[in-house]
Amino acid sequence: MNFSSLFYKRPSGDDARTVGEQRLRFMPKASDKIRLVVLAVIVGILAGAGAALLKWLIGKVSMFLHPLWISDGPDWTLLWLPVVGILLAGIYQRYIIRDRISHGVDKLVNDLAEKKYLLSSKLLYSPTIASTFTLAFGGSAGSEGPIAYTGAAIGSNIGRICGVPAETIYLLIACGAGAGIAGIFKAPVGGALFTIEVLGMALTTVSVIALFASSISAAMTAYVLSGCTLDITWNHNISFEPSMLLWALILGVFCGLYSVYYSLVMKKMRKVYESIRSPWIENLASGAVLALTLFMFPSLYGEGYDVIKDIINTDWVAPFDASVFNGGISIYLTLPMILGAVLILKCFACSASNSGGGVAGDFAPTLFAGCIAGLFFAVLMNNLLGIGLAPQVFAYIGMAGVMAGVIRAPLMALFLTAEMCNGFDYFLPLTVVTMISYGIVMLVTRRKFYEVHIHFAHHHNKSVSA
Repeated sequence: MNFSSLFYKRPSGDDARTVGEQRLRFMPKASDKIRLVVLAVIVGILAGAGAALLKWLIGKVSMFLHPLWISDGPDWTLLWLPVVGILLAGIYQRYIIRDRISHGVDKLVNDLAEKKYLLSSKLLYSPTIASTFTLAFGGSAGSEGPIAYTGAAIGSNIGRICGVPAETIYLLIACGAGAGIAGIFKAPVGGALFTIEVLGMALTTVSVIALFASSISAAMTAYVLSGCTLDITWNHNISFEPSMLLWALILGVFCGLYSVYYSLVMKKMRKVYESIRSPWIENLASGAVLALTLFMFPSLYGEGYDVIKDIINTDWVAPFDASVFNGGISIYLTLPMILGAVLILKCFACSASNSGGGVAGDFAPTLFAGCIAGLFFAVLMNNLLGIGLAPQVFAYIGMAGVMAGVIRAPLMALFLTAEMCNGFDYFLPLTVVTMISYGIVMLVTRRKFYEVHIHFAHHHNKSVSA
């Protein structure tokens, strides 16, 4: 079975050999297209099952550790439990799999840029185990990075087993990564757009069909295996008034500026951890930073979906009751101060979770930070100006704003947020906040479009079929 014709190839005489620079000489057989889509669906089902398994493992281990937590007063357990999680993840990487697998999306981008299409079979399980240690013990990050890397490994190994050419393995890797994102967020369009925007997948009609088939299969598999439930349920009953679009635009500016701060801290802290020569000291240092932030604000624990769910369902105070600074939360004074502090510290907690030995993702933290940013903005404007913004709505649209600014993938952020919360009723303000935030980040940082992936794009230029 030859899938090489599914990609573009230049006319004879051109020595270019990279996947993204090829041009199509003739149309592939219908049977080859069908076989490719079937392989993509298989990759999607396996990646969706892997996403559900990862969520289940994190939940089970977290519940096992739950009796250690203190419900009343300062939770002293949080001063050592996250440190143990980072140490376990570090030990697992150094002495068991003997490979560092943190920042899975970045590593995947580099692998594809260097045309390393045969990914190790260890990646089928190692990111899941390391991420469980990190997140179940308190890591303030997401599970999407590890599962995207695992999904890519599933695609690579299935391609190798089936004996398909390198070009097709590249496509199955991209489909697997998108399927991992689609499965972990239960957002098929968001997962497909991740592959297009973040990985820079070469586009043909057949590759788009395969990508969406894989992403939909993964999202539906994860949805069914989790009991047909979404991670964030929202009982929204407030319609967004057109008069609020101006405030949505201002929120977009705020999210964009905050995204610049968030990205800068993440970059600086990653360099700090990487500069520590001893891996033990690196693990202890990052674990200590994580533990301190969690002790002050336990709402930073884990992916933060429960906090998001409480906030967008109008329970704005309960997620922050356990803060050591809580002396009786007032929505007029104490709550804005706590929200501001959480916004400042979230990027430190996230970088400590995935840059100092832990294995976790960067996407879910931006959703959490965006939710807090939207709530902070609405509460502050209501208190100062008395304008009556709906905090839950602005918390929701803020999620897409910060994700778009930090990840620099506006379409993925837009659809992923809408799919996760089933909030398509607010698609217009979501679009406004997302595009304004992304535009502010590009303007402030003065970077070219998608410069964050320029090295990868150099090797995988997109080719759009007619």
